[in-house]
Amino acid sequence: MAGGARNALLCQLTADACGLPVLAGPVEATAIGNLLVQARAAGVVGGDLAALRRLVRQTQRIVRYEPGDGSGTARAAERRVGV
Repeated sequence: MAGGARNALLCQLTADACGLPVLAGPVEATAIGNLLVQARAAGVVGGDLAALRRLVRQTQRIVRYEPGDGSGTARAAERRVGV
């Protein structure tokens, strides 16, 4: 979700609406992915895709939003739309 990953309400509403967990972060995922692919091609880092994903998890903050019953986030969304 790019910059949207910084918005906790958006992430929670998405999890609630989809009924699935949402993983948010890192905000600069595209740049980090590009860097890792180039570093792997240059031999600076090794491993397969799973190893690169582990590296991202170890070095970047990733927040997991679990779907809830939606009652709290629905009220928050109503307040936000009313602004």
